[in-house]
Amino acid sequence: MGRRRFVARGVPGRYRIWDNRRGRWWGETYELCPDELLVELNGARDHARVVALVKRYRGLKR
Repeated sequence: MGRRRFVARGVPGRYRIWDNRRGRWWGETYELCPDELLVELNGARDHARVVALVKRYRGLKR
Protein backbone atom coordinates (compact mmCIF):
# COMPACT_ATOMS: atom_id res chain seq x y z
CA MET A 1 0.00 0.00 0.00
CA GLY A 2 1.34 3.42 -0.91
CA ARG A 3 1.27 6.66 0.93
CA ARG A 4 -2.18 7.72 2.07
CA ARG A 5 -3.56 10.85 0.46
CA PHE A 6 -5.59 12.05 3.43
CA VAL A 7 -4.31 12.01 7.03
CA ALA A 8 -5.63 13.48 10.30
CA ARG A 9 -3.35 15.96 12.00
CA GLY A 10 -3.79 17.45 15.41
CA VAL A 11 -4.12 21.21 15.64
CA PRO A 12 -4.59 22.98 19.00
CA GLY A 13 -7.65 21.33 20.57
CA ARG A 14 -8.95 19.75 17.35
CA TYR A 15 -8.16 17.64 14.29
CA ARG A 16 -7.92 18.64 10.65
CA ILE A 17 -7.56 16.54 7.52
CA TRP A 18 -4.41 17.13 5.47
CA ASP A 19 -4.41 16.36 1.73
CA ASN A 20 -0.92 15.08 0.88
CA ARG A 21 -1.45 15.36 -2.88
CA ARG A 22 -2.50 19.02 -2.89
CA GLY A 23 -0.48 20.05 0.14
CA ARG A 24 -3.31 21.83 1.94
CA TRP A 25 -6.07 21.30 4.47
CA TRP A 26 -9.29 19.54 3.42
CA GLY A 27 -12.64 20.31 5.03
CA GLU A 28 -13.29 21.69 8.48
CA THR A 29 -11.86 21.12 11.94
CA TYR A 30 -13.21 18.25 14.02
CA GLU A 31 -13.16 17.80 17.79
CA LEU A 32 -12.81 14.00 17.53
CA CYS A 33 -10.44 12.18 15.19
CA PRO A 34 -12.51 11.34 12.05
CA ASP A 35 -11.22 7.77 11.56
CA GLU A 36 -14.13 6.47 9.46
CA LEU A 37 -14.04 9.56 7.27
CA LEU A 38 -10.33 9.05 6.60
CA VAL A 39 -10.89 5.41 5.66
CA GLU A 40 -13.60 6.44 3.19
CA LEU A 41 -11.52 9.27 1.70
CA ASN A 42 -8.51 6.99 1.21
CA GLY A 43 -10.66 4.11 -0.05
CA ALA A 44 -13.84 4.09 -2.13
CA ARG A 45 -14.59 7.85 -1.86
CA ASP A 46 -18.35 7.32 -2.16
CA HIS A 47 -19.74 10.87 -2.24
CA ALA A 48 -22.92 10.11 -0.30
CA ARG A 49 -20.99 8.28 2.44
CA VAL A 50 -18.39 11.09 2.69
CA VAL A 51 -21.15 13.70 3.08
CA ALA A 52 -22.90 11.61 5.76
CA LEU A 53 -19.64 11.14 7.69
CA VAL A 54 -18.76 14.84 7.48
CA LYS A 55 -22.17 15.71 8.95
CA ARG A 56 -21.74 13.08 11.66
CA TYR A 57 -18.28 14.21 12.73
CA ARG A 58 -19.27 17.88 12.58
CA GLY A 59 -21.90 17.21 15.26
CA LEU A 60 -19.73 15.10 17.58
CA LYS A 61 -18.33 16.83 20.62
CA ARG A 62 -15.82 15.64 23.19
